[in-house]
Amino acid sequence: MLFKKLGKSELKVSSYCLGTMTFGETTSEADGHKQIDLSIDAGINFLDTAEMYPTCPLRAETTGDTEIILGNWIKKNKSKRSEIVLATKISGKGYEAVRNGEGINGRSIKIAIEGSLKKLKTDYIDLYQLHWPNRGSYHFRQNWNYDPSNQDTKNSNDNILEVLKSLSEIHNEGKIRYIGLSNETCWGTLQFIKYLKYFPNLELVSTQNEYSLLCRLYDLDMAEMSHHENISLLAYSPLAGGFLTGKYLDGKIPENSRLSRVSSLFGRINENSTLAVKEYVALARKFNIDPIHMALAFCNQRPFMGSVIFGSTDSLQLSKILKGLDLVLSEELLLEINKLYKKFPITF
Repeated sequence: MLFKKLGKSELKVSSYCLGTMTFGETTSEADGHKQIDLSIDAGINFLDTAEMYPTCPLRAETTGDTEIILGNWIKKNKSKRSEIVLATKISGKGYEAVRNGEGINGRSIKIAIEGSLKKLKTDYIDLYQLHWPNRGSYHFRQNWNYDPSNQDTKNSNDNILEVLKSLSEIHNEGKIRYIGLSNETCWGTLQFIKYLKYFPNLELVSTQNEYSLLCRLYDLDMAEMSHHENISLLAYSPLAGGFLTGKYLDGKIPENSRLSRVSSLFGRINENSTLAVKEYVALARKFNIDPIHMALAFCNQRPFMGSVIFGSTDSLQLSKILKGLDLVLSEELLLEINKLYKKFPITF
């Protein structure tokens, strides 16, 4: 397992990260704990969650249960707390099950961090992330109609300053080590970087955005920003919600799968993306590689990648994923992938 430093931080994280958003919904607590143990045994030291998890589906009744499940594991494994890098997120504006959709501001950040620390049964969070910006973004399939012209620049910047002030105070209390963004744009990231000069105790080290063979929005201005500003990408949905495994082709909907619970995988499945997945799966098989391992390895080999976040419904799925984490794709295969990318540039 390779380890990388996130941005300019001292956080050394495994190149793969266990995502936990299924814990408490499709994944039981017992199996979730088993997944953590299996991941650590495989060399993974990085765990990612959020105060709004679990998803698949996202329900008010279970909101927060993932952090509780993780916290119960931490309580049972106190000696391992310092060996893992723990990341969580505060929910952005609009999700009514968390603080009535209030969004991210100086007050809500302090409430959220206390709630997460209590549920996670820990004294500190290694990486505290802002799940999505209040002003909105082009993520979650909103890129097709994205129009930032109605955003208020002053309000956005005032909010960033207010949030950073609270984060600085929380950092001084020893409750967080580093901060990260999520579902953010290049402009938004650069605004945070600009205003961090007023808060020298804070270090912005990462942004967690969607990235996969089917979703490569990060390749352009965000990639340039990552290079010059030393901000690492934490890629979520590297398997496009499981679509890139090939298990949903030909109309198949496996029992207890994400597609059985979430229609179209949050807008990822359509005619064009189905054609693309068929070709990516065929390409992997041509090179005698599991499509899962090809998709994850592709993300891992991108120059801006900090860590690739994957999730599993159960420990059996996880065991299959873990078998391929040492895979390095050949230049020949990467060239073939780029040919398919030109054929299917934006599929959802």
